[in-house]
Amino acid sequence: MTVLSVGAQAPDFTIGGIDGKQYSLSAALKQGPLLVVFIQTACPICDLTMPYLNRLAGAYGGQGWQVWAISEDDHEASRRYAQRLGVSFPLLVDDPADGWPVSNAYDPPVTPTLFLIGPDGRVQFSGQGFSKADLNAVGERIATHLGIRSAVVAERDDGNPDLRPG
Repeated sequence: MTVLSVGAQAPDFTIGGIDGKQYSLSAALKQGPLLVVFIQTACPICDLTMPYLNRLAGAYGGQGWQVWAISEDDHEASRRYAQRLGVSFPLLVDDPADGWPVSNAYDPPVTPTLFLIGPDGRVQFSGQGFSKADLNAVGERIATHLGIRSAVVAERDDGNPDLRPG
């Protein structure tokens, strides 16, 4: 397996969230683009990224696009992680007990890995680790899709590094 590249068709999946609901990629894409972020609960770079993802979700509202985190840890660890970091969007569980079916299909090389999937089901953007430039680029793509002005979600001088590998 190799990580999905820009332009690749994103594999469809249905997976459960910590909220007990089922989430389907194909159903989500009917509402617009979807940012899928693979995380692990013991990943310090994921911890660094999460507030920016919350900010991204808040900056562009919940209409016409979505963001989902996909945890590669079990349900309980994922629930605690979401509470600890105040995750404001769906956190889904690609449970190791099930053999990580979604992670195996997408093959993220590190956590976090981001995939922005367009309504046509193709990967529009992918990024690995923490990058303020990547987060702002995703925000610009979402703003363009929504027909609104882009917001800077990751300021350069906010006390965090501009880039941290996953």
